[in-house]
This record gives sequence, structure tokens and C-alpha cells, in this order.
Amino acid sequence: MAFHEFNMKAIDGTEVSFDQFKGKHCLVVNVASECGYTHQYEGLEKLQKEFAEKDFTVLGFPCNQFGEQEPGTDAQICEFAQSQFGATFPLFSKVDVRDDRACELYQWLTSQKARPNGKPNIGWNFTKFLIDGDGNVLHRYEPQVAPEEIAETLTKIL
Repeated sequence: MAFHEFNMKAIDGTEVSFDQFKGKHCLVVNVASECGYTHQYEGLEKLQKEFAEKDFTVLGFPCNQFGEQEPGTDAQICEFAQSQFGATFPLFSKVDVRDDRACELYQWLTSQKARPNGKPNIGWNFTKFLIDGDGNVLHRYEPQVAPEEIAETLTKIL
């Protein structure tokens, strides 16, 4: 399966075909509302605003697998992201991203780019995958990499 062949449920319950992201660079991120990295929502929104007109979007996937740091409903998660951080990028329904429970998208992402230690698993919230317009995984960024650091790469490639 390829990136643009996936369909995922948006946070409002509608089905989203990733075919619509052909030609766009996407930053896929597993997000959480009660994590030490939650402040990265702010940086993700800055990327969205700065690069949206250059065929780029952030795609946020809430996940509750790490310390139960995303316990809310989809509606609560959406309200939090929008009210606290002004998030305008697409958010999706809560998914699992790790181990044998990982949704197909995250199984595919982790098969494309392993962690620096060679293990494919997602280690924590706010792991990021940069996908090019053709659906290739260009980079994998671990949670400690701030969105502002990714801006440098986006400036070069967009």
C-alpha cells in the first residue's frame, strides 16, 4: 500500500481519502493533549500557516497509547487543539500507532522509516514523519525534535 491509498476517519467522523494529498508534503504526527510535548501543537500550527500555500499540511493523529495522555473523546480533543493552540491543520480520529494494535497507516509509516536505534516502533507522542508529494517518507523525527527545527528542512524542499 502507498501513502496516497490510505483512507482515515477525520476527527469529525468523515472519511478522508489521502489521495487528496497527492502533490503535497505532509507532516504526520501522533498527538496527545496531556503530554510534556503538547506545546508542540503551537509549532505545528506555525508550520501549517507558514507553508500551507507551498503545498504542505500537518496531519494530526491523536493517540492514547503512551501514558494515557490522550484520554478525551474526539470532540474534546478537537476543542482542546483549536481553543488552546488555534490548530487549523487536519486532525483525525484517535488511533493506535504502536505494536500489533497500530492502525495500517502507522504500520506502513514505521515500516518505511525506523527509529535511530533501528527499531520501527513509535517511541512516544509527537513522533513525526515527513512525506513528500509523491507519498515517500523523507524523514522521521523523534518527539524531542521541535517543529521549528523541521521548518529549516521545509524551507529547503518546498
